[in-house]
Amino acid sequence: MTDAGATDPPPDVDSALFAALAADPLAAHLGIELEQVRPGYARAAMTVRPTLLNAAGAAHGGATMALLDVVHAAVSNSHGTLAVAQDVHTEFLAAGRPGDRLVAEGVEVHRSSRTAVYRIDARAQDGRLVATALARVFRLGTPWAAPVEPAP
Repeated sequence: MTDAGATDPPPDVDSALFAALAADPLAAHLGIELEQVRPGYARAAMTVRPTLLNAAGAAHGGATMALLDVVHAAVSNSHGTLAVAQDVHTEFLAAGRPGDRLVAEGVEVHRSSRTAVYRIDARAQDGRLVATALARVFRLGTPWAAPVEPAP
């Protein structure tokens, strides 16, 4: 039984869009796995392996930022309209530790026909908030099925 005012979350995006968003060579190289995408929401995870550590022995900021960026790309394109990043402001709040499984979740904060803003949080399995980002995109108005033209 559900609450009277409760609504179910929107269904996941279509499998072709999910496959396109999940086909990120850098994400694969870093071991980032896209787990879920639905309109206005995305989740991905990464285990902090020895190759993802910095000189101090913590998760490299670039690897953590890549996890946030994969989620940013997925959530901002989750409506099937091509979006490109304009700005990402990231705060690193706690060190990711060797062996941590970092899970990043992105949610839509605002969306218009041309721009959108997302909040993305990355947490370790013990609940530590490792990093948070506020990210903005420009929405090109192009359906995802259309090829992206390279900049001149």
